[in-house]
Amino acid sequence: MRYRLILKGLLFTLGLKGAKKSEGMGVPPPICMGNYPLTTSKEIGEDLLREADMKPKQSIPKDLRYSVRDFNNQFPNDAACLEYVKEQRYPGGMAKCEKCGKETKHHRVGNRTAYACQSCGNHIYPLVRTVFEKSSTSLKTWFYAMYLMGSTRCGISAKQIQRETGVTYKTAWRMFRQIRSLLAEGLQLEGSTIEMDEMYHGGKIERQGRQGRSLAKTPVIGMVERSRNGRTGRVVARVAADAKRETLHGLAKEYILPSSTIFTDEFVSYEGLEKQGYAHKRIRHGAKVYVSGDIHTQNIEGFWSLVKRGIGGVYHNVSAKYLQTYLDEYCFRFNRRDQGNLLFKRILEQVSLKAS
Repeated sequence: MRYRLILKGLLFTLGLKGAKKSEGMGVPPPICMGNYPLTTSKEIGEDLLREADMKPKQSIPKDLRYSVRDFNNQFPNDAACLEYVKEQRYPGGMAKCEKCGKETKHHRVGNRTAYACQSCGNHIYPLVRTVFEKSSTSLKTWFYAMYLMGSTRCGISAKQIQRETGVTYKTAWRMFRQIRSLLAEGLQLEGSTIEMDEMYHGGKIERQGRQGRSLAKTPVIGMVERSRNGRTGRVVARVAADAKRETLHGLAKEYILPSSTIFTDEFVSYEGLEKQGYAHKRIRHGAKVYVSGDIHTQNIEGFWSLVKRGIGGVYHNVSAKYLQTYLDEYCFRFNRRDQGNLLFKRILEQVSLKAS
């Protein structure tokens, strides 16, 4: 609407100037004729106005959109947030009362976070065993932090939450640490073809041997499925104590189904996967060969790229103590990358799942 008014004013001004200049010459104003180089014709002006009214094309499908306006409409205050948690844990307010033993409806008690049994008055507390329990921070601030975390591709820092919500940095950091604890998943990779690779985080570079692996950095082992339709499947990333053969083989047996095909590079610790019941194919990165038919590790390396750019660009530095929680966040987001802005709802679902 703003651009439409600007264009109307511009066209009117130019037409007025052209009309004054042509008064003594007995010719129509140039805004009508379109023969003045610094103005436009009436038809072109109408086209410009129509273009100004056009809405920008959305890249996210309509059913996967969830804007900040939608968030504020659904969760205008703490009461709406509490009601949502209650519905997630006790749909319709129905719960089995521990005192009278009846499956009955519970109603909220005043402004408290408690719901009372309509039969005997015993209370239940939907926030018990959740990340919100005993928190003095408002529920809407918690929900907004989850919304921001789910709306970004590479994460959001605690400093940004501090600036947007007004909480202290200590509070913002603790909130994100609690939210990340919800995102840990015990996945079992189900694809018949798996890519496996390792990356190294933090520390100083100390090249060791011809492979260039470093002992000063924290090793992270990643495994990603290759789906049948050619798209990348789910991913698992785990911080490891080292990158020795026993460690890598142990993680393979924990997360990869027997008889699967595993694609790796030529790192020596991957040798012997055939003895564990896997089909093992290797790509020779040392010979500058990165793809040979279907033998490559491009998918897991793409995930490493997201992690490294996210941590380096948003968080700048992450200690080895908390690295796994950040990896859980990136895995959770990557495994639900086709859900658009609804990732926020998936995070909220984890609240009740972890509490039950």
